[in-house]
Amino acid sequence: MSKKEEKINFEDKVNKAKELLEKLSKPDITLSDSVDLYKNGLKELEEAQKLLEEAKLVFTKLNK
Repeated sequence: MSKKEEKINFEDKVNKAKELLEKLSKPDITLSDSVDLYKNGLKELEEAQKLLEEAKLVFTKLNK
Protein backbone atom coordinates (compact mmCIF):
# COMPACT_ATOMS: atom_id res chain seq x y z
CA MET A 1 0.00 0.00 0.00
CA SER A 2 1.43 3.37 -0.95
CA LYS A 3 1.74 6.29 1.43
CA LYS A 4 -0.99 8.16 -0.45
CA GLU A 5 -3.40 5.24 -0.10
CA GLU A 6 -2.64 5.03 3.64
CA LYS A 7 -3.27 8.76 4.03
CA ILE A 8 -6.57 8.51 2.20
CA ASN A 9 -7.61 5.50 4.25
CA PHE A 10 -6.67 7.26 7.48
CA GLU A 11 -8.58 10.38 6.51
CA ASP A 12 -11.56 8.32 5.39
CA LYS A 13 -11.62 6.48 8.70
CA VAL A 14 -11.45 9.69 10.72
CA ASN A 15 -14.17 11.27 8.59
CA LYS A 16 -16.34 8.18 8.99
CA ALA A 17 -15.88 8.36 12.78
CA LYS A 18 -16.90 12.04 12.70
CA GLU A 19 -20.02 11.17 10.70
CA LEU A 20 -20.92 8.47 13.21
CA LEU A 21 -20.40 10.92 16.08
CA GLU A 22 -22.77 13.40 14.43
CA LYS A 23 -25.40 10.68 14.07
CA LEU A 24 -24.82 9.65 17.68
CA SER A 25 -25.50 13.22 18.80
CA LYS A 26 -29.01 13.30 17.34
CA PRO A 27 -31.65 13.35 20.08
CA ASP A 28 -34.06 10.98 18.32
CA ILE A 29 -31.61 8.06 18.06
CA THR A 30 -32.60 4.76 19.62
CA LEU A 31 -30.46 3.04 22.22
CA SER A 32 -29.83 0.12 19.89
CA ASP A 33 -28.73 2.42 17.07
CA SER A 34 -26.51 4.43 19.39
CA VAL A 35 -24.74 1.27 20.58
CA ASP A 36 -24.16 0.18 16.98
CA LEU A 37 -22.86 3.62 16.00
CA TYR A 38 -20.57 3.68 19.02
CA LYS A 39 -19.11 0.27 18.16
CA ASN A 40 -18.62 1.24 14.53
CA GLY A 41 -16.99 4.52 15.54
CA LEU A 42 -14.55 2.73 17.82
CA LYS A 43 -13.71 0.30 15.03
CA GLU A 44 -12.99 3.15 12.61
CA LEU A 45 -10.80 4.94 15.17
CA GLU A 46 -8.90 1.74 16.03
CA GLU A 47 -8.18 1.14 12.35
CA ALA A 48 -7.06 4.75 11.94
CA GLN A 49 -4.74 4.31 14.95
CA LYS A 50 -3.23 1.21 13.36
CA LEU A 51 -2.56 3.17 10.17
CA LEU A 52 -0.82 5.87 12.21
CA GLU A 53 1.33 3.30 13.99
CA GLU A 54 2.30 1.71 10.66
CA ALA A 55 3.22 5.10 9.24
CA LYS A 56 5.30 5.85 12.34
CA LEU A 57 7.23 2.61 11.83
CA VAL A 58 7.92 3.53 8.20
CA PHE A 59 9.19 6.98 9.16
CA THR A 60 11.28 5.57 11.98
CA LYS A 61 12.91 3.06 9.61
CA LEU A 62 13.54 5.74 6.99
CA ASN A 63 15.19 8.07 9.51
CA LYS A 64 17.68 5.48 10.76
